[in-house]
Amino acid sequence: MKLVLTLCLLFISFGINAQDYYLHCGKIVDTKEGEVLSNKTIVVSNNKIVSVLNGFVKAKSENDNTVDLKNKTVLPGLIDMHVHIEGETNPNRYLQAFTLNDADVAYNAAEIANRTLLAGFTTVRDLGGSGVNVSLRNAIAKGRVPGPRIFTAEKAIGTTGGHSDPTNGRKKDLMGDPGPKQGVINGVDDARKAVRQRYKNGADWIKITATGGVLSVAKSGQNPQFTQEEVNEIVKTAKEYGMDVAAHAHGIDGMKRAIIAGVTTIEHGSLMNKETAELMKQYGTYLVPTLSAGKYVAEKAKVKGYYPEIIVPKALEIGTKLQGMFSMAYKEGVKISFGTDAGVFPHGKNGKEFGYMVEGGMSPMETIQSATITNAIILKMEGQLGQLSEGFLADIIAVNDNPVDNIHTMENVVLVMKNGVIYK
Repeated sequence: MKLVLTLCLLFISFGINAQDYYLHCGKIVDTKEGEVLSNKTIVVSNNKIVSVLNGFVKAKSENDNTVDLKNKTVLPGLIDMHVHIEGETNPNRYLQAFTLNDADVAYNAAEIANRTLLAGFTTVRDLGGSGVNVSLRNAIAKGRVPGPRIFTAEKAIGTTGGHSDPTNGRKKDLMGDPGPKQGVINGVDDARKAVRQRYKNGADWIKITATGGVLSVAKSGQNPQFTQEEVNEIVKTAKEYGMDVAAHAHGIDGMKRAIIAGVTTIEHGSLMNKETAELMKQYGTYLVPTLSAGKYVAEKAKVKGYYPEIIVPKALEIGTKLQGMFSMAYKEGVKISFGTDAGVFPHGKNGKEFGYMVEGGMSPMETIQSATITNAIILKMEGQLGQLSEGFLADIIAVNDNPVDNIHTMENVVLVMKNGVIYK
């Protein structure tokens, strides 16, 4: 009886000392209605938003914390649907595959994750790495290291010699013959096995390289790299295992095969034409434009020695086409999902994508909605992420200016709360 009484007193004491947050917000972005509202108080308890009140409401208890954001604009935590959390661009990137141990990759990834979180991105979709990304996701979820909530594809799936073949560019005795375990397939049976292997390894999503890519050490950046039957099987098997599919695609033929197969998102879409845009609308496929990556690789391709020579012409050709393609796709009514391809450019600079999207024709509010409510829908988290509403997870950020008037304010996030914990 004495033990029970002691435990009860401990629980009562914990309840008394539990702190709520009262965020006094000069402006908040209502992503659902597409409006900017003034003078609101967001009340956070544990990891949830419990209410959004009019005016600046005084905290109920002296134990609660009041956060003064009266001269800031407050938004839901941002969601980037295309990052590579394990690494980052540099001239030695291709050598690092032979010099970095998994532990090195993990420590680098932890630092990158923290940088991404402090930039205001409280959730990301990681589209391909070595498998360390699964361990990092788990460590963040358990609170062992700071970082965004991660949905990961583990290792991307490609074909022999394709964009995701990890042995491209190596000398013959180091090439070997990677298969489904390594994410390399040839045929329908391999396709099924590769998806199942990703599931076994802990992936949340499947990522395929439906066409050639810019930064792989291979000649083509746009040719289709799966048969229709292969990509059909990948999508079918992924659905059976509760996963959706993201398709890296630059060229039209590979893009069309992926769309028809039923992928959820097309990444990049560099050479998309109006016919392909119509197909995306027909199938409800989202475009993740990654404008930041296109601009960065086109710029760095002009720096001698930054990329291997085989990459340079691809970067100069494809990197410059993304902005025009994006404008066309947006005008044609293709659904747009915010994603940057961070890692191809320095992590933490993800916020620049908003400005590029506005340059491409989207309104500032639409770009913010693409990074919040749209991406929450794609992740099947629309009841928990993407809004500053009662019952949603307390992923909250603040910027200095109203982004509707100055979209570049999204590049300088001054407050970051994730799951009710303030990190910045």
